[in-house]
Amino acid sequence: MAAGSLLALIDDITTLLDDVSLMTKVATKKTAGVLGDDLALNAQQVTGVDPSRELPVVWAVARGSLRNKAILVPAALAISFFVPWLVIPLLMLGGAFLCYEGFEKLVHSLGHGSPDEPAGKAAPAAAPENADADRLALERDKIRGAIRTDFILSAEIITITLGTVSGETLWMQSLVLSLVAVMLTIGVYGLVAGIVKLDDGGLYLSRLTGQQAPRRFARTLGRGILILAPYLMKTLSVLGTVAMFVVGGGIIVQGITPLYDTIHLLAQGLADLPGVGGAFSMLAPVVVDGLLGVVFGAVVLGVVSIGRRIWPGRGAKAD
Repeated sequence: MAAGSLLALIDDITTLLDDVSLMTKVATKKTAGVLGDDLALNAQQVTGVDPSRELPVVWAVARGSLRNKAILVPAALAISFFVPWLVIPLLMLGGAFLCYEGFEKLVHSLGHGSPDEPAGKAAPAAAPENADADRLALERDKIRGAIRTDFILSAEIITITLGTVSGETLWMQSLVLSLVAVMLTIGVYGLVAGIVKLDDGGLYLSRLTGQQAPRRFARTLGRGILILAPYLMKTLSVLGTVAMFVVGGGIIVQGITPLYDTIHLLAQGLADLPGVGGAFSMLAPVVVDGLLGVVFGAVVLGVVSIGRRIWPGRGAKAD
């Protein structure tokens, strides 16, 4: 009897693990697009940090990401169970924030210095005693910004995963959500760490000695990595900003049913074009989501700017 009960328990556990594994795989596939954006955004957030501090910053953001998910997983389960209608409005608010941050970055990248500072006048060099404080302040800002952005992307990942397991028991939903949260955090931030230290790897390879063919190939590879690494980081920075608009705009669009239906009707119409219809039908929603994300970001930034003029003390940095 005891042996039979033990075997039945083992069989139940095996079946449960198989189900969890299958649903985790399905959920991971559905979140692949958001994961790509998450990777680009987080790699971009680390750019500009002192090279010796890149891995500590990535680790700090990864810890913040795990804290985000520790909040989001139970919150998503509770909201889905008690107030399911609240999920979409909350996601739309998060999408609006992503668009706002993306548009703010766009404005800053297109700007030509502070309007309060005369053109052509060089800023005074930072005093040596202030340099460390400035670097620490930049690092803290990077970490806070990355964790805020991660919160929104993690919320979308958790929501997509929750939709995948919506018909399952609460226990199964909790297991799958927790597993996806941990796996994706490790995967994304492991890749981010690899990307930001790519130039160090290239430098190491380029300094290898010896005339053996593998050593010569490694040195060539290292020099190639050193040449390409800055362009990769710049590309990731651009892709990260674009991802803010695409993801944020897409989240908002999904909450506006008539707009969402119109965009997908447009995509279906493009699918009928000979030759290029398939590609156009896939690209059209992404492009439209991105363009609308820019518009949403501009609107939110305008509202925030008006709010700052009305209440100048709010959000102002202390001098």
